Amino acid sequence: MGDYLFSLVLTVHVLVGIAVIGLVLVQHGKGADMGAAFGSGSSGSLFGASGSANFLSRTTGVLATVFFITSLGLSFLASNKPAAPGSVMEGAQIAPATEPAPVVPADSSPAQSIPK
Repeated sequence: MGDYLFSLVLTVHVLVGIAVIGLVLVQHGKGADMGAAFGSGSSGSLFGASGSANFLSRTTGVLATVFFITSLGLSFLASNKPAAPGSVMEGAQIAPATEPAPVVPADSSPAQSIPK
């Protein structure tokens, strides 16, 4: 269930991000208003003289809000995933040796045992 929800939110996030990029590129900058005052305006546009600016800016604001909400949702979903084990041997236990290792006395050294 968690992977399905994560994939769904990620898909919405990417699509909204692409839509925000597209809307920002379509909008006129602040310098376009000066050109509109001298006759090259957009009074014959689809939304009217100022309707497109209000519609596009409001739509961009709504999509930006959805983008931030999906960003928070993705970070929440990613932080609540169970941690996968690092390796197969992480949970393994080492069995004790069946035969103890031989004990070497501290006073004997290999140099003393060599005959001259």
